[in-house]
Amino acid sequence: MKQIYFLIAVLAGGILSGCHNGGGGEVTGVPQRSFRSEVPLNMVYIPGGSFLMGQTDQDVTFSQIAQTKQVTVSPFFMDQTEISNTQYKQYVNWVRDSIAIVNYLADQKYFIQPKAGSGATGQKFINWDYVRKNPVWNFRKGNNNAAKLQTMYYQGQDRIFDRNEVDVRLLKYNYAVMGLRGAANNKNNKDMKRSDFILRDTVNVYPDTLVWLSDFAYAANEPMVEGYFSHPAFRNYPVVGVTWRQARAFNVWRTRFNDSYKDSRGLPHRSPYSLPTEAEFEYAARGGRIGTNYPWGGPYIKNAKGCLMANFKPGRGNYTDDGGAYTVNVRSYFPNDYGLYNMAGNVAEWTASSYDPSSSSFVSDMSPTFNYEAKPSDPEILKRKVVRGGSWKDVGYFLQNSTRTYEYQDTAKSYIGFRCVTHYVGRDIRDKR
Repeated sequence: MKQIYFLIAVLAGGILSGCHNGGGGEVTGVPQRSFRSEVPLNMVYIPGGSFLMGQTDQDVTFSQIAQTKQVTVSPFFMDQTEISNTQYKQYVNWVRDSIAIVNYLADQKYFIQPKAGSGATGQKFINWDYVRKNPVWNFRKGNNNAAKLQTMYYQGQDRIFDRNEVDVRLLKYNYAVMGLRGAANNKNNKDMKRSDFILRDTVNVYPDTLVWLSDFAYAANEPMVEGYFSHPAFRNYPVVGVTWRQARAFNVWRTRFNDSYKDSRGLPHRSPYSLPTEAEFEYAARGGRIGTNYPWGGPYIKNAKGCLMANFKPGRGNYTDDGGAYTVNVRSYFPNDYGLYNMAGNVAEWTASSYDPSSSSFVSDMSPTFNYEAKPSDPEILKRKVVRGGSWKDVGYFLQNSTRTYEYQDTAKSYIGFRCVTHYVGRDIRDKR
């Protein structure tokens, strides 16, 4: 019997050693590609740090909802500018082309063809390299796409002068994300399944261009309705008329769009794109300065030469005094010390944080935020999201770094846009070792 036990021990040792012979029998880790964080295109690196979040000047509204609190924020990358019309239009066109290819063209050339013997599951993937070379909406001679796509245009009495205009009501984006906070809060509930924490949503992607009229009861803003999102003159102006849900959907799409590029080259993914929390927004807006009122420092909205430092509503309504009657180019005025443009003024910006007037008293002092995933059946008060930065139609008070306000997540406005962040992972980009 002793010989048998010895034989089993020898065999077990052979099996274990045969799994991996390197490292001299020591734990060496799983072989992986090295990774070093790089600054994404048109973003800037915001180093982590601690700051006093909250009111730095008198509370002119006496609302007492921005009490000072020392908090710490981990490093992240942030868009230099607000998302522009041309950037958002790339997303709209991607959704438009995807719907056209899948639901209308039924042309196999637009899909990746499985290789023989690959055991294809029947799931189809769009070949975007082919789409770039053969645009869906380029109706060349011999191309029958025009006839197939006719039903994507407005029909019957919805047509004007019989023009072919894409029915933007068809442009919807379906997505799913993991609700990590819900999963964490219910991790000990054995009756819950993974699917219970997956958040699914379908949103219209086209911005609401009618906000230019609905936001102002008696204003002749028809030219802005007709041209702001569609005319190339406004291509580098901030996108507006986008709800909080639409802004989140854009971030999901942007993450998938970047991941597909990384996958095609065997590169590791970066952290998902998202809206900034209100703490991240205020920290980035301050630009590393301590106790200042505005992104450029302050204490005034004018510099030493008397020039206004942002796009807002000076005085009692002299909108053009700062250089723009409405919005302006996303790279207007001087950036702050982190290289961020228009962190105050131009358009106010959605954040990821839900709004509660007393949130500063109960959120953590490490990467603080208050989040609530509002359901369609929830009361409106639970659908409030924090808006930061002030806009072209706001008075100077709303441009202060600490000023917070809110809007409802399903509401679009002509003065609210957004920018994205992606959180830092891996070695510090400043680490030269």
